[in-house]
Amino acid sequence: MNLLHVITSMSPENGGPAQGIRTLNNAMLGMGVIREVACVDAPDSAYLGKDEFKIHALGPAKGPWCYSPELIDWLKSNILRFDVVMINGLWLYQSYAAWKVLKKLKKETAGKPFPRILVMPHGMLDPYFQRASGRKLKAIRNWLYWKLIESKVVNDADGLLFTCETELLLARETFKPYRPKKEYNVGYGVATPQPYNDNLSLAFNQLCPGLNGSPYLLFLSRVHQKKGVDLLLNAYISLHKRLANKNMPKLVIAGPGLDTPFGIMIQQLLENEPEIKKDVFFPGMLTGDAKWGAFYGCEAFVLPSHQENFGIAVVEALACGKPVLISNQVNIWREIMDSGGGLICDDTISGIKNILEKWISLDAAEKVKESNCALNTYQQLFTTSKAASNFFNAFINHNPI
Repeated sequence: MNLLHVITSMSPENGGPAQGIRTLNNAMLGMGVIREVACVDAPDSAYLGKDEFKIHALGPAKGPWCYSPELIDWLKSNILRFDVVMINGLWLYQSYAAWKVLKKLKKETAGKPFPRILVMPHGMLDPYFQRASGRKLKAIRNWLYWKLIESKVVNDADGLLFTCETELLLARETFKPYRPKKEYNVGYGVATPQPYNDNLSLAFNQLCPGLNGSPYLLFLSRVHQKKGVDLLLNAYISLHKRLANKNMPKLVIAGPGLDTPFGIMIQQLLENEPEIKKDVFFPGMLTGDAKWGAFYGCEAFVLPSHQENFGIAVVEALACGKPVLISNQVNIWREIMDSGGGLICDDTISGIKNILEKWISLDAAEKVKESNCALNTYQQLFTTSKAASNFFNAFINHNPI
């Protein structure tokens, strides 16, 4: 089977969609799926040429819509070579270009074999983005764009692919007309991390020397208001004062964004709290051994987001055997709750405070049990082989998952 991914960018900075394509490659090859990617990256981008599948870089893209005239020409000449075409992401030129070419070719090849067309929104149909304060103009723009273009991309496709049940259900609330032919909950796979070794801890501890082997909770994501970092830190400060530091783990807030106005504000919350400030660490963005050392060394992972389509870092924590303390706005919360992989709360200060306090109150044996459940959750639901199997079923037009 030949599969074409159409995506805006394969840059590692593009986050989950690009990483997901890379992560599933070996599992897909094992199922006989040969994949190529069409994107609008510049051909001389430094991150290209390192993958085991072909990437056709048809940029550089121009403007906020990521327009590239090369994309349509390439799709016209090549798209019929594939059994399946997957459009990754919405709202940018690549989804419109693929839809336009496919619609034209379908008329010209009536009655002949034609690729199966699937769209993976990657959370871009979440109603959060239409309702969030500060996005009123963008919400109006998206509504107009939906009426003119994106509704056709979605409704003309053979099916939509979602990373979890919550994403699937939320997508039905956002725009009308919304009439996908089929909806598939295919999940999303995360590669099994490297086994623990002392070098991982060493790399992380060099960035947080004040931890000195103390228990800690880990937030590892972008330092942004959407991630609920301000709620987490305020809840931690309040609980720290009330418990008078008794059994209180330290807190590591890791990720890019500390130099933004929001990131600076977060750090300033501790300026008048010297006794608490010494227990909170801001190592910045963690990669490689330091990142995995942070995961393996923490007691639990915390992500109280106001919106999170999947949460790759959540699943990475589970894969390291670490329970996750997350809000019910992280879309995989149902799977986590049902499998016992962590604790769930509302995305409020009181909600976060409650699960922090609940975690702290557990004894050592209970925390070990939670860790075992976390690892089992990963192995049952979020491995690459599980996700690849679900994708393959959608490719061959099985019933919706």
